[in-house]
Amino acid sequence: MRNTELIHIKLNNINLGRLLLGKKGSTLFEYDNQWLTNGFSISPFFLPLKPGVFEAKAEPFSGLFGVFADSMPDGWGNLLLDRFLMGKKIQLSSLNILDRLAFVGNNGMGALSYEPDHSYFYKNSTPNLNVIANQVSEILSEQADLPTIKSLLEQTGSSGGARPKILIKHEGSSWMVKFPSSTDPEDIGKKEFFYSKLAKQCGIEMPETRLFEGRYFGTRLFDRKGNNRFHIHSASGLLHASHRYPSLDYLQLAQATMALTKNAKELSKLLTLMVFNVAIENKDDHAKNFSFIYKNQNWELSPAYDLLKSDGFGGEHATSVLGAGNPNRKDMMKLADEIKYPSKEMTKIIDKVFDICNNVV
Repeated sequence: MRNTELIHIKLNNINLGRLLLGKKGSTLFEYDNQWLTNGFSISPFFLPLKPGVFEAKAEPFSGLFGVFADSMPDGWGNLLLDRFLMGKKIQLSSLNILDRLAFVGNNGMGALSYEPDHSYFYKNSTPNLNVIANQVSEILSEQADLPTIKSLLEQTGSSGGARPKILIKHEGSSWMVKFPSSTDPEDIGKKEFFYSKLAKQCGIEMPETRLFEGRYFGTRLFDRKGNNRFHIHSASGLLHASHRYPSLDYLQLAQATMALTKNAKELSKLLTLMVFNVAIENKDDHAKNFSFIYKNQNWELSPAYDLLKSDGFGGEHATSVLGAGNPNRKDMMKLADEIKYPSKEMTKIIDKVFDICNNVV
């Protein structure tokens, strides 16, 4: 196949800009003139809304700006796509980073879409989840044939994350349903559902969640409402912080939240999420597990997701608290002091979250 050298980017079908292949695999981005007049910065720290050409660095996103790297699939999505392409005798080493974006096309999370669109048709359907679970097992054990791989690829879109998942239509809304990976316990879905309910008890904003077939964890997608899609930006993409290794501290995350949202309420939401992650020992709190959403011309912290007790990197939190990989109450109070967050309010958050979690975990 011929390599892609130019990508046209749209946001909710409005021309946003273009992305070109630069030297040594980097990419160059330029906003559309009309977008400069009527639009907003899609990535305020790295792509401010102004004329001119922006060049991405090689790392940490293989020459992409973080906001576009956010659209790319992760472990599961990449596994499916790569297996399918290899089945079609396409050499993976021949693909450049824009080819990969073209495979995302209009099927990424959030509101961004990419042309040319080389994505495989995305079926937002209501499949038999037990059949899907069996197909997932075939994929993970390398026993799946090409039609099975294609079928799952069509139902996965370009969703991120390492665990197997598909997108379905349920009661008129789009949902993401997860399945156990080869290293997960069989009841992983029940566990994530339990923690989603616990998070809501602690005052954390989450999308609607449910357990399908009594075992598969599902969450309603928060990046779309009807035919409208919202722009989503992960902390990883926003700050150009890799999620593949510990690269972030809650101090940076708090500072970025205030700089981006300019809203103390959003900071409180982040701090509550931090305390919850510490309380339940969710150590997989890497940079891609925090996101921001652009709604009504303002940035907000997105609803929380991927909340589950986990071991993390070397038994420590992926996002540290003032450098502490296994933070305690004192570390969290110090962070509040560092960002001038009222100590009384921080104490209330810690007490409430730990009281609730200690009673049930």
